[in-house]
Amino acid sequence: MKPLIGISCCTKQFGAFGMLNHAASDTYVRATDQVVGAVPVLIPANGAHADVDTLLARLDGIILTGSRSNVQPSLYGGPPHAEGTWEDPARDGMTLPLIRAAIARGVPLLAICRGYQELNVALGGTLHQRLQDLPGRMDHSTPMQPSAKVRQGKAHWVSLTPRCWLHRMAGQTTLAVNSLHNQGIDRLAPGLAIDAVAADGTIEAVHVEGAPGFAVGVQWHPEYDFETDAVSRRIFAAFGAALRTPARMLDDLAAAAD
Repeated sequence: MKPLIGISCCTKQFGAFGMLNHAASDTYVRATDQVVGAVPVLIPANGAHADVDTLLARLDGIILTGSRSNVQPSLYGGPPHAEGTWEDPARDGMTLPLIRAAIARGVPLLAICRGYQELNVALGGTLHQRLQDLPGRMDHSTPMQPSAKVRQGKAHWVSLTPRCWLHRMAGQTTLAVNSLHNQGIDRLAPGLAIDAVAADGTIEAVHVEGAPGFAVGVQWHPEYDFETDAVSRRIFAAFGAALRTPARMLDDLAAAAD
């Protein structure tokens, strides 16, 4: 039997009448199918109605997805968002309790972009709402280009923490990543260790220190280019290895991803 991987959904309106749907991008499903070797299961963004205990009793791992929406500032003591900023309270109400419970139970967790920001908030950290408005920071937001190759292409470099699991897995000290976000980590949550930093100081990857299972987050989107980029593929491969041998350390899983 293959493992079951829960993929977090957002609430989105589709169709002529704006019907509310629960949705996740196909890229996460394909990465789960093709690299992780697991069965993707979409987790609805149903807020307080989410049954976290039942989900974690049946799922073997969790992927927290990126999204156009931003984490509600009230959840980390931040000022209100600028008018027009997308929020998804129903997603926040599901993901934050899920993150804390998954880490406590040792259920492997891979957090990507918004999911990475959720990881920091769930564990007590805070967020910058618009990195591009901060002095000395680059614009990390999505390039407004019709070409997906341009929007999702490599945008800048990150420096990897020496001897961290990402450094060992990538086999290099720097890594080119895409960049499609406005928010970023401000105060790092207790228990998170830094694995990658952009040239402007933005924290780009973390892991949960002392977690009983795989618990890793990246600010970029490895699901966009896992078919062509070796490191992106290895991130999902390491997650897949954690599903089958949850007690292994991150460094061992980094080696297993090759």
